[in-house]
Amino acid sequence: MRPTFPPLRMSVLFLRTLRDDPADADVASHRLLVRAGYVRRAAPGIFSWLPLGWMVLRNVERIVREEMNRAGFQEVHFPALLPREPYEATGRWTEYGDNLFRLQDRRGADYLLGPTHEEMFTLLVKDICTSYKDLPLSIYQIQTKYRDEARPRAGLLRGREFVMKDSYSFDLDRAGLQASYDAHRAAYVRTFDRLGLPYVIVAATSGAMGGSASEEFLAPLDAGEDTFAFCAGCGYAANTEAVHTAVPAVPAVPAAAQALAGETPAARVEDTPGTPTIQTLVDELNRRPDLRRPDRPWTAADTLKNVLVMLVHPDGTTEPLAVGLPGDRDLDVKRLEATITPAVVAAFGEAEFAARPQLVKGYIGPRSLGKARGVRYLVDPRVVEGTSWVTGADAPGRHVIGLVAGRDFRADGTIDVAEVRAGDPCPQCGAGLELRRGIEIGHIFQLGSKYAEALGLAVAGPGGQPVVVTMGSYGIGVSRAVAAIAESTLDDRGLCWPREIAPADVHLVAASKDKSVVEYADRLALDLSQANIRVLYDDRSDASAGVKFKDAELIGVPTVVVIGKGLADGVVEVRDRASGTTDLVPVGEVTAHLVELCRADPDAAD
Repeated sequence: MRPTFPPLRMSVLFLRTLRDDPADADVASHRLLVRAGYVRRAAPGIFSWLPLGWMVLRNVERIVREEMNRAGFQEVHFPALLPREPYEATGRWTEYGDNLFRLQDRRGADYLLGPTHEEMFTLLVKDICTSYKDLPLSIYQIQTKYRDEARPRAGLLRGREFVMKDSYSFDLDRAGLQASYDAHRAAYVRTFDRLGLPYVIVAATSGAMGGSASEEFLAPLDAGEDTFAFCAGCGYAANTEAVHTAVPAVPAVPAAAQALAGETPAARVEDTPGTPTIQTLVDELNRRPDLRRPDRPWTAADTLKNVLVMLVHPDGTTEPLAVGLPGDRDLDVKRLEATITPAVVAAFGEAEFAARPQLVKGYIGPRSLGKARGVRYLVDPRVVEGTSWVTGADAPGRHVIGLVAGRDFRADGTIDVAEVRAGDPCPQCGAGLELRRGIEIGHIFQLGSKYAEALGLAVAGPGGQPVVVTMGSYGIGVSRAVAAIAESTLDDRGLCWPREIAPADVHLVAASKDKSVVEYADRLALDLSQANIRVLYDDRSDASAGVKFKDAELIGVPTVVVIGKGLADGVVEVRDRASGTTDLVPVGEVTAHLVELCRADPDAAD
């Protein structure tokens, strides 16, 4: 019988393992995927896949595809090279800014390498679906995407070329969208369970995608670029960009009510020379008897600092923005950019200060800010009406004490972009939040009608009138999942794949050049293959046993079988890569033992 999975013989396999870490690798998965011969760097953020890596990637794709099909979603495939016009219609040709790879054909027509495919999915459905009877519909693809990351890093975790599963749902109304969203969410849970990835589902922002409801699937790993907040008390979880600051209502703050009623002293300006920073200001307030508080020392939380940035819009125009926040908090630029997208944040430099002489660096106060003064002013939610602050007096070396929000100044609005800290109150139950790092492996959105309206996607409703279709968007980072799985399972010896993801079930090592060892290993490799067990067979005659053992640990196949000295005693070593435990199995029982082991493994393929 012809083997379903012929053994992969390492003597001819296109593979080279490395003893040293690559110089450009900054996370463990990147180091080990290169050293174990799974990927090689082609350019910054761009990787070539070697045979073992390609097998792992295809295994991830297979699981994703099986779960999408199981949910009733249909697979399509779009080109990666896309025309400009649909992206112009939705505004994203400009909104994506420098993240797009743009190019022209020989006739001068504009194209892009697809970063995501909402427009193409929308136009395809518009071309085919004409009636409400054609809905609901969910279609997906597994496709290579391209984004011109300014700082590609962490190997496969943040690249310029990557593989992604993106699917889209099309429904007649919001109720249908919710049902499609729930179906995708359930399919994602099954997918990540099968991939062997730990994950947390967190509330998220929609970013440049648009839409309303949005959740991320994060693998809670230190190598991740995302930070999320988690409440052990009630289970609340959110990306820090989506955390809502818990703020007490004014009636719950007696001092605030008194201030608004005019029962607190008027604000006063004081000379505070040499205090351009929050710390120097607090030190000065506490040092001087005439400025000390009677009840307690001043802290940074009593001060209001006003941070200036420039917003750069996709069309190239700029806009100054001031953010007022308590002095003990820093501005989180990622939170800010998630809020003001598609604009990006740039520094407020000397030229910007020179153009606005009312702004005194280090002593900026609310009275010099606001739309009427040419600088939009938004404040942190903690700056509620009635709260009293120490802040800049818009003059060198001077601050104002007792400036009351709502009485002495008003902002143009609020913005929740201050840093989130461990211990901050949970917005749901008030318990202290924990902060953790995570790798984004999936993201689901309720897009609504944004793309359907822009591209004219409507169908005839039950009454014959046209109805604009409502959409959802759902992504899984397939190549990123490879790195995330590696990060979550590796150890100090190398990679350690779950069986369903691994390039083989068994790594067979012929640990001796003895003829009987080699002949038995050859027969065992064939027997296992005929039993549909995937075998990586280290039959190299020019490698020592020590090198073979090191490579087996580095490559990370879940079961390592060693044919060596024990063969003379009628036994074979069967090692579990994850636990490091070893069983001595009689020669006559090895094939049956391994077949049972691989098929009983909860991570084994269906």
